[in-house]
Amino acid sequence: MIENWIRSLSARLWVTSIIALALSLSVITMIVTYTFNHYPEKMLGRREQMLQTRQVASALRFDGAGRPVAVRLTETQAWIFNAAPTEISYRVSDAAGHVLLASSTTRDGTPWIPGDLATVLDRSERVVIGGRPFDITTLEIPHGSARFYAQTATSARLVDAMIGTKVRQIPGTVRTIIVIAAIIFALTLTITVHRVLRPLREASSAAALITPRNLKTRLSLQGVPGEIKPLIQGFNEALGRLENGFMVQQQFLASAAHELQTPLTLVRGQIELQPDIADKDMLLREIDLMARQVRQLLHLAEVSEAQNFTFGEISSAEVARDVLAYLGRKADAKRVRLELDTHEAPASVWADRSALFILLKNIVENALNVSTPNSSVWLVVGAASIEVSDEGPGIHEEHLPFLFKRFWRAPGAKHDGAGLGLAICKEIALAHEWGLTVSRLASGTRFIVQF
Repeated sequence: MIENWIRSLSARLWVTSIIALALSLSVITMIVTYTFNHYPEKMLGRREQMLQTRQVASALRFDGAGRPVAVRLTETQAWIFNAAPTEISYRVSDAAGHVLLASSTTRDGTPWIPGDLATVLDRSERVVIGGRPFDITTLEIPHGSARFYAQTATSARLVDAMIGTKVRQIPGTVRTIIVIAAIIFALTLTITVHRVLRPLREASSAAALITPRNLKTRLSLQGVPGEIKPLIQGFNEALGRLENGFMVQQQFLASAAHELQTPLTLVRGQIELQPDIADKDMLLREIDLMARQVRQLLHLAEVSEAQNFTFGEISSAEVARDVLAYLGRKADAKRVRLELDTHEAPASVWADRSALFILLKNIVENALNVSTPNSSVWLVVGAASIEVSDEGPGIHEEHLPFLFKRFWRAPGAKHDGAGLGLAICKEIALAHEWGLTVSRLASGTRFIVQF
């Protein structure tokens, strides 16, 4: 079962998609990790600095004359600048570079970045202040016709500390995300593949039910994906060709058998009327054998077509008695006793009467052919089955799989026949949806027809 699943299309799709996901996530992880490891200040530090500068700019308040008078930061934002005044600070300047507002440690007028501040907007510049490196971020604040500039200075030491804290969390976070994403993707893919391939499974199940008896069945194209439709259409077309070929074959069998009956009857009559023909008995025997084979071919053609059956409520016990009466003369000639047990027979069964007669007749006749003188053949009609047993030599185990094949005869068979009798029985059983089994007894063989 596992091997079949591994070779299935759904397993291949599932494994291929999981591998593709794993490779994609691995590549993304490597890119992210490499970027954070080699450019951490660009990924995290500068983003944080720009965010802090925007907070200062948005917290700026102006008086009626349009000059900045205060920076109203939130409690958390103000705490950041007050907690580490030597590592992070801000200031607000006018267009001429004069400091108008600043945090507690940067009230001197020394510019952080000499020159025109308009040339360093919206980016981070590394400068040295008090002998230590700082990253300066500058934003322009237009207010009316005037322009002001908000700046934040973050020490390189603080940036490195912040980045180190965040980068250390990234590998674990990425691993967790990959695991969760893989689980969700695997579950989602399993459901998706199951739903996508459902039309194909339904088509396969329907195709498995198609037999020579229902070749008119066609697979439905409803709900089938466009990629699979040509396959289903091709299969339906192949069924049409197969149905036509099977019908031609059955018509040939029926026509050939029907056309051969009359000439054989005429030939037999002519031989009987000629008293001086040598080996007349042998010729008549051969003609009778050919006539029997012709009748069997006709029966085989008839029972292979479902429309040839007429079903109804019949008495299986009555059919069994008719079979034994029909074969009574042959049984007497072979000195074989025919025993019938119908005490558990049902009142009626749903079947074609003539078909059930042919089935039982062929089995009982085979039993007579292999029975020895003074032995018995039993026909037991039960509530849900019919059994035929004999006391013959039995069937070799290696021959059991071939018993119901057309034209197969056991090696060394002494009785006449074409190997069609049991094949006809099998066709009748299939048409009625009965079970037909055979088993070897300690002495003899048993056939069971299970309703």
